[in-house]
Amino acid sequence: MDKQKYYITTAIAYTSGKPHIGNSYEIVLADSIARFKRKEGYDVFFQTGTDEHGQKIELKAKEMGTTPKALVDDVAGQIRSICDMLNTSYDKFIRTTDDYHEKQVQKIFKKLYDQGDIYKGAYEGLYCTPCESFWTESQLVDGKCPDCGREVKPAKEEAYFFKMSKYADRLIEHINTHPEFIRPVSRKNEMMNNFLLPGLQDLCVSRTSFKWGIPVDFDDKHVVYVWLDALTNYITGIGYDTDGSSDQYHKFWPADLHLIGKDIIRFHTIYWPIFLMALGEELPKQVFGHPWLLQGDGKMSKSRGNVIYAEDLVDFFGVDAVRYFVLHEMPFENDGVITWELMVERMNSDLANTLGNLVNRTVSMSNKYFGGVVSDKGETDDATQAAIDKDLKAVVTGTYKNVAAKMDELRVADAMTDIFALFKRCNKYIDETEPWVIAKDEAKQDRLSTVLYNLVEGIMIGASLLEPFMPETAEKIAGLLNTKLRGFDEVQSFGLYPSGNKVSEKPEILFQRQDVEEVIERAEAMFEKRRQESGMPSGEEEEPVIEIEKKPEITFDDFEKLQFQVGKIIACEAVPKSKKLLCSKVKIGNEVKQIVSGIKAYYSPEEMVGKQVMVLVNLKPATLAGVLSEGMLLCAEDDKGNLALVTPEKPMPAGAEIC
Repeated sequence: MDKQKYYITTAIAYTSGKPHIGNSYEIVLADSIARFKRKEGYDVFFQTGTDEHGQKIELKAKEMGTTPKALVDDVAGQIRSICDMLNTSYDKFIRTTDDYHEKQVQKIFKKLYDQGDIYKGAYEGLYCTPCESFWTESQLVDGKCPDCGREVKPAKEEAYFFKMSKYADRLIEHINTHPEFIRPVSRKNEMMNNFLLPGLQDLCVSRTSFKWGIPVDFDDKHVVYVWLDALTNYITGIGYDTDGSSDQYHKFWPADLHLIGKDIIRFHTIYWPIFLMALGEELPKQVFGHPWLLQGDGKMSKSRGNVIYAEDLVDFFGVDAVRYFVLHEMPFENDGVITWELMVERMNSDLANTLGNLVNRTVSMSNKYFGGVVSDKGETDDATQAAIDKDLKAVVTGTYKNVAAKMDELRVADAMTDIFALFKRCNKYIDETEPWVIAKDEAKQDRLSTVLYNLVEGIMIGASLLEPFMPETAEKIAGLLNTKLRGFDEVQSFGLYPSGNKVSEKPEILFQRQDVEEVIERAEAMFEKRRQESGMPSGEEEEPVIEIEKKPEITFDDFEKLQFQVGKIIACEAVPKSKKLLCSKVKIGNEVKQIVSGIKAYYSPEEMVGKQVMVLVNLKPATLAGVLSEGMLLCAEDDKGNLALVTPEKPMPAGAEIC
């Protein structure tokens, strides 16, 4: 009987520079899902790779005095080495400069042109080079790119366009009839309300202002625009061909999961499915827009010399510790946070103590009391001990069902929490049974042997569940217990460890405890060395001096007319038909005000909920984009136009007066 297929992809990484740990999180997340599916018995194909064309690459190569091809070859090599270092099990690493991909993109473009979905015209608009996107004036947020907040410049050029509106109704119907298509639901609502329902504009799919792209073969002034080029990697990588696709393509398409960052959800849930509809191909089954992994102070940047790369963390903590951290610390919808302190805490508490110490104690006691031989004597002593054993076995054998359910929902962090709950239960079992006390009674040797057997068996089932997430650690545990990891068909049965088997004579420290102050000192030295090598100023960069136009003086009476209070945001959503507005419900004392703010480029609705903010409460109500606004949230603005909400230094009650 043929295995059921499972095709999973990551977004392909852009080769303008080396990815930091926040970018590398995605490949580890995808790998854990791919490994889990393989272990469930699926025929898995896992694809990742690099996106290598565009104006940004061309400009950067020119600045560096090299060619675009040399630049992308170097960066693509770095990205692939990071994937390998993190022990990811991808089946295909595609590059958009691969000959096969480029030829297929040209064929796809021609097919769409011949059938009337692409037409030639001219584009005039505001262009963001980093995002490689055109925008209209109304789409800008405070005059900046709505995606990245950077400057845009007027641009006009001849271009080919794709008729997006032709397929919009079909896509809306598909999303409505396939609730699993876009996950989480918040991402689906954002796409529907902000882009699809207001109406789609035709999409520019070629450029003439730069050359580093795939040429349009029937009009060599044009190169294929980045999104039509990049998105099609998901089908070209498995053998799609407009003239007749490969057996591999027919086997694995449609994709079961596109795993991408939340910042590119629009391209994958609007542009990509519409391209597929036009090609007459099935749509992917699910697109999951995962949250971001952010540095603790939100300031991971090359200009500050404090960017954390995957190899930095691997050097400090080891591969599996890094895999554990990035998977365990990422919520399902909201952004996760990475700090050196939290890494050390997880290393010491979860990995060194809960898991490492459990394995070490079990192997050590097996050697101390029985020369390493582990035998199941089936001895429980009394009803109390029998109940303890029964509860341990129930927790251990019931864990897979819980983990599988979480993985089906892509709640990877929750699945790992369930596995570590199993290890915690084994530690509790040691406390309950007290093997060191039993060992003093010669008559209870069979009970002691049974306790150690139960521990070894529980650890083996836990290690087998842990394998997709921390494969090296799982293998080490199996080696210490002198056996092999089990398939998922065996982890719901207790007692499969061979009675009479002998564990390793020397227990191994799986994870070394770390001192947080030493780690932070070492990290600062690393950042300082990096700053010096790149010619940056040491330590913190100087705060920019911001000059603003001074307003006329006011009297105290003028100031007294303004009423400022602390508010707490209890709900927030994007304003339909607006690219930059959020509508917040703000609790101020005993009342709730509805306030509309132009901060969508800087905060998601999910991030807003729960924040304490400073509110101008007696501003005359106004209607913005058809929505009533009853006040104003106070924000600070830097020299680049970035906004940050002004919040009280310490928690204050909602309604507290600001004076």
